[in-house]
Amino acid sequence: MHFVQAKGILSPYNGMNLYRGCLHGCIYCDSRSSCYQMDHPFEDVEVKENALALLEGELRKKRRPCMIATGSMSDPYLPLEEQLQLTRGALELALRFGFGFTLITKSARVLRDLDLLQAINERTKCVVQMTLTTYDEALCRKLEPNVSTTRERVEALMRLREAGIPTVVWLCPILPFLNDTEENIRGILTYCAEAGVRGVVCFGMGLTLREGSREYFYARLDRLFPGLKEEYIRRYGGRYVLDSPQDRELMRLLRRFCGEHGMMHDNDEIFVYLSRFERKDVGPQLSLFE
Repeated sequence: MHFVQAKGILSPYNGMNLYRGCLHGCIYCDSRSSCYQMDHPFEDVEVKENALALLEGELRKKRRPCMIATGSMSDPYLPLEEQLQLTRGALELALRFGFGFTLITKSARVLRDLDLLQAINERTKCVVQMTLTTYDEALCRKLEPNVSTTRERVEALMRLREAGIPTVVWLCPILPFLNDTEENIRGILTYCAEAGVRGVVCFGMGLTLREGSREYFYARLDRLFPGLKEEYIRRYGGRYVLDSPQDRELMRLLRRFCGEHGMMHDNDEIFVYLSRFERKDVGPQLSLFE
């Protein structure tokens, strides 16, 4: 890892990334794409060492509280978070200034901060979003080698439910010829129902590949699933969107299952829910990340 002095921390929609780069090793990671203009090796994680000072200044200036979001480009619970505790510091600031919080992670390490997640959720709203892609644990260890397994993430979701923390699952990406099966999708959705998640985000059964991420993905396929890269190239060429041949059937399954179990599955509806700030003592206040 290396440290930088960031010039700013919050986006216009109040999202932030405390780190740049990742150590999870997920073979499909879009954040490796060249379009993000990362000027350092992806595994050499960039740490914004002044992030908390910047965030405190931004929160002090806000005219009214809103939802703060993190985790879209780099997991807020990388192993180095145990030492640096930037995510915990950000949660502490949100609690101190009365802001809501939502984060996306693939790590059961989120439970370390359960005390702060609960405290924020008691006053406003705190939502933990967890990515799940693969019901099969052995396949999970190939596709996402350096992160909590699917089962470990599901157990974390159950702990969060017990603590009263609302959760949302991102069901993506689904890799053609690897995890685009009814067994896999039904298995993950069953986990979601058991964990009482509020909603399931899915942009279709497939994945996207761009320059930078495509090369890494194909190199991993060659190593882990010999011959599959050639199948991808024959079928998809250089396309950005790689739809699963089972997309329609699996999306019907998702919509039907979520409807039967009371889980949101319209992405727009979920994003409105995630962005809506609430005060538990005075009722909801609409603020789409302000």
